[in-house]
Amino acid sequence: MGFLDRMKDKLGPAKGKVSDLAQQHGDKIQHGLDKAARTVDQRTKGKYSDKIQSGTGRAKEAMERIAHKKDEGGPDAGGSTPPAGPPPAS
Repeated sequence: MGFLDRMKDKLGPAKGKVSDLAQQHGDKIQHGLDKAARTVDQRTKGKYSDKIQSGTGRAKEAMERIAHKKDEGGPDAGGSTPPAGPPPAS
């Protein structure tokens, strides 16, 4: 068993805990993301507003994925992209 396999085995239980916490405190996490984005936007005087909004949106989407992984059947549940099918026949 290699190093990465051992690390995956040790981090497996942590994934479940993170998912549980994201489900329980999702509203607080989103509020914190919004507050941090607002603060950074004010301190940069709006110079990076588009990048801040984009990053905040991505962080919220990632948090939602983490929170709902447990509902989808665990940490190894399928992602948002469907598996690749056979190539189209020409």
